[in-house]
Amino acid sequence: MDIIVLKPTATEEELRHITKKLESRGLNANISKGTERTIIGVIGDTSKITEEEEDAIRAMSGVEEVMRILKPYKLASREFKSEDTVIDIAGRKIGEKKIPVIAGPCAVEGRTILMRIAEEVKAAGASFIRGGAYKPRTSPYSFQGLGEEGLRYLAEAREKTGLPVVTEIMDPRDLDVIVKYADVIQIGARNMQNFRLLLEVGTVDKPVLLKRGLSATIKEWLMSAEYIMSKGNQNVILCERGIRTFETATRNTLDLSAVPVLKQLTHLPVVVDPSHGVGKWDLVAPMAKAAVAAGADGLLIEVHSNPEEAMSDGEQSLKPDVFKRLMGELKPIAAAVGREI
Repeated sequence: MDIIVLKPTATEEELRHITKKLESRGLNANISKGTERTIIGVIGDTSKITEEEEDAIRAMSGVEEVMRILKPYKLASREFKSEDTVIDIAGRKIGEKKIPVIAGPCAVEGRTILMRIAEEVKAAGASFIRGGAYKPRTSPYSFQGLGEEGLRYLAEAREKTGLPVVTEIMDPRDLDVIVKYADVIQIGARNMQNFRLLLEVGTVDKPVLLKRGLSATIKEWLMSAEYIMSKGNQNVILCERGIRTFETATRNTLDLSAVPVLKQLTHLPVVVDPSHGVGKWDLVAPMAKAAVAAGADGLLIEVHSNPEEAMSDGEQSLKPDVFKRLMGELKPIAAAVGREI
């Protein structure tokens, strides 16, 4: 017993009664209210529920059906929720017809340059500003970010441009300060299976952009989303950013087949990060176009005014004029698949 489907006529009192019944068995209820049905996702070890107990719940007032989900990720599955999840972030929606673009530098390097980049990506049509205040770097000697100072600059850029802020968290101890400044919390590829971190962000009321791990399978990726959702945060955005393979011509291998596969398996929106996927600025545009054609719900693109002097990932960052040109080139491709940029 993993899902309880309520009748359209089910009352709030009946819903509370079912919830209390589950809690008495050591289970939690995740309630999803759709346009026609209310569905209860049962969280916990449901294998201990006997057939007799399941039949008793099936017979409760307000219950239409009780079902098992075969997939290990329950809340993220299409079986739990058939319609696509749309996440509204300060009026910008991810998962609808319009494909938002998240753009900005890999790292927040300073106030002046961030403000300039924010204004340029806004003028080009971006919907979000992104930038890392805390940077997970391969080398401990590389630039690690400006910390809370960088978060303040991002918040100022939001005030100036109206663009919501996407920034990365590395440590659960930074959650309170990041929640204070960010609109979307990003979980980087290296932390996709940092389960303590996933559980912590699951407790806050902020959308989470969850990047695919360096060598993670789609199932492992969805299980990480399940960790977040199991704590009550249903606003998870999946981000394909390339996986590690034997190929060395590009930084990673951008798995665009993951987009239509995920569309079959989950109701969560899927965005693509071609910048990290290829690691070379001149390959970003063709892969961004391919991502839109494949059905991506959004793009994450690194933009820097002076990539040659960037403190992080300059090689894969687009200059503002190149980004502006790409935004124009994406429009007919989006239109061809029934979407908008």
